[in-house]
Amino acid sequence: MLSVALKFKSVFPVYKKREPHYNYEPSSEDWRKVEKICKFLKVFNLATHVIYGNEYPTANLYLPEVWRVKQVIDDAIEDRDSFMREMATSMKEKFDKYWGECNMVMSLACVLDPRCKLHVIKFCFPLIYKPEHVAAENIEKVKNTLQEMYDEYAEKYHGETIISGVNTNSLVASSNVVSSEISGIDEMLNIVREKEAIHPTKSELEVYLDESAYIPEGNSKSFSALEWWKNSSLKFKVLSKMAVDILAIPVSTVASESSFSAGGRVIDEYRS
Repeated sequence: MLSVALKFKSVFPVYKKREPHYNYEPSSEDWRKVEKICKFLKVFNLATHVIYGNEYPTANLYLPEVWRVKQVIDDAIEDRDSFMREMATSMKEKFDKYWGECNMVMSLACVLDPRCKLHVIKFCFPLIYKPEHVAAENIEKVKNTLQEMYDEYAEKYHGETIISGVNTNSLVASSNVVSSEISGIDEMLNIVREKEAIHPTKSELEVYLDESAYIPEGNSKSFSALEWWKNSSLKFKVLSKMAVDILAIPVSTVASESSFSAGGRVIDEYRS
């Protein structure tokens, strides 16, 4: 409503001239406040559309939006205008209430976003959690939980020896196939794979975290973390299963249709 009112800012004084009984024309100070508030709340509007979008976003998108909200609240607390400071102070109390403890699911989901990995929590946590040692404790807690969860998944799938997404048990069997039944290149590739099938010194999790963050081409909105893990499932066979389970956790218990549906608020023709 405020953003729409700004577009028609010039209409109010004109209407005041034409309608003598109109006594609610906003002053220049009112319009200045409206502009500041619109700029402030625009961040919340964008975050809401990302988190509660119609396409049921994956959990990795949540933490960056929370960090952005935290950032604008902190900036507003330092604002020179008292009305902004008062509003932001109240909002900060609520924010701190809900984020007093680390939201582990959202943090893990962010780490399992190949574009973010550990970089985002190392950047966001010192801004969200104060003082610095509390942020460091929460970062360490995320790392430990990530490792513990990966160990559980690795144990669950321990029967499969994963080397670049290839099951070495099946390689040994396939290499014993009579050469006349397969092509020359297939037989040669089986031999090469056997030579390459050395037990890895690093776990999939360590390999994933050590690699550079993935930089997608084009618009980031078109990037799908689930699709990336699907394409990387041969390389990270165990970790991809874990990533899919975490990323699929909904960031809200309210369906996006319910949040934004105006169906129940539309006045029918008779009542209108």
